[in-house]
Amino acid sequence: MKITIVCYPTFGGSGVLATELGMSLANHGHEVHFIAYKKPVRLKDSDKNIFFHEVKVPEYPLFNFQPYELALSTKLVEVIKLYSIDLMHVHYAIPHAYAAYMAKKMLKDQGFNVPIVTTLHGTDITLVGNHPFYKTSVNFSINKSDIVTCVSESLKKDTLDQFEIYKDIDVVPNFIDISKYKRQQELCVEENPDSNKELIITHVSNFRPVKNIKNVIQIFYNIQEKISSKLMMIGEGPDKEMAEDLCRDLSIENKVHFLGNTNQVEKNLCHSDLFLLPSTTESFGLAALEAMASKVPVVSSNAGGLPEINIHGETGYLTDANDIKSMSDYAISILENPNVLEEFKIKAFNKAESFDINKVVPIYEKIYSKALKQLK
Repeated sequence: MKITIVCYPTFGGSGVLATELGMSLANHGHEVHFIAYKKPVRLKDSDKNIFFHEVKVPEYPLFNFQPYELALSTKLVEVIKLYSIDLMHVHYAIPHAYAAYMAKKMLKDQGFNVPIVTTLHGTDITLVGNHPFYKTSVNFSINKSDIVTCVSESLKKDTLDQFEIYKDIDVVPNFIDISKYKRQQELCVEENPDSNKELIITHVSNFRPVKNIKNVIQIFYNIQEKISSKLMMIGEGPDKEMAEDLCRDLSIENKVHFLGNTNQVEKNLCHSDLFLLPSTTESFGLAALEAMASKVPVVSSNAGGLPEINIHGETGYLTDANDIKSMSDYAISILENPNVLEEFKIKAFNKAESFDINKVVPIYEKIYSKALKQLK
């Protein structure tokens, strides 16, 4: 099968999932063509079955904002015709589903009939997509897709509640390659065979307001008062400077390390003892799943799809996003007893195994086959 994957090329969850999916499909023998405005950060295109096509938007003084959707639609038409693509899989509704529909209409006029599979990831529905400026177009694009999937039951409910959708929505969860995390854990033991007395707390995100970065710092402040520990902050985003200032205000700047973006999240996570994710919204929680795959228990909010991953009292704990005291208390209760910590680590990893890529990718392959059969 020849598939185009359209995604954002950044460190966000939708781009990560799309990239990992495409690479796995290539390993399964499919020919995969990524289309984005730059190469996805996790894309390893050494495989002969993987291709990348850059969407270039020429600067033109007439426009205050360059028309990326038009350029993307044109690139889709070009790639699909040149490589005889069977199917489009677009990740994130805005603007990818809309651009894919326009490409499909242009292709149909030229005798090509190519189905669209649209995967909804979260803020494309709950935040950006629900804005009055975009809602009508997003609603239209979803309904015009041949098959629609989303990453959690929570997001499916939000989509059906907030939009007028007459399409069926298939829930296909995000995934991780569990073998990669197993290998990294073995490497971590070799690198650091002696357990560190100073426990490591970790947070990974794009540092947007919905990630509640301030609460991460406040929770860690409470933890480090009781337990010798340090905080690893991985990622970049608009709230990073605020977080750095808050660490200085609390006099914990020497205990908090800002590592920026990285392609080796699993390498950082394998040395961690606890993961914090107090997001106000989280349609799935891929960062939490990556932590659990690294044998790291999670203390998180109960927002969105997080309860579908992080099982309260087993893999970690859940509470309201702004309940700093409860999150701090839960974190300390896990960390203060080595036996309890080890039990949570094992259960977190066992739960993560159910989201292994080898269990989820075949679901997408069946969805692709269904989309192609619907054309006949």
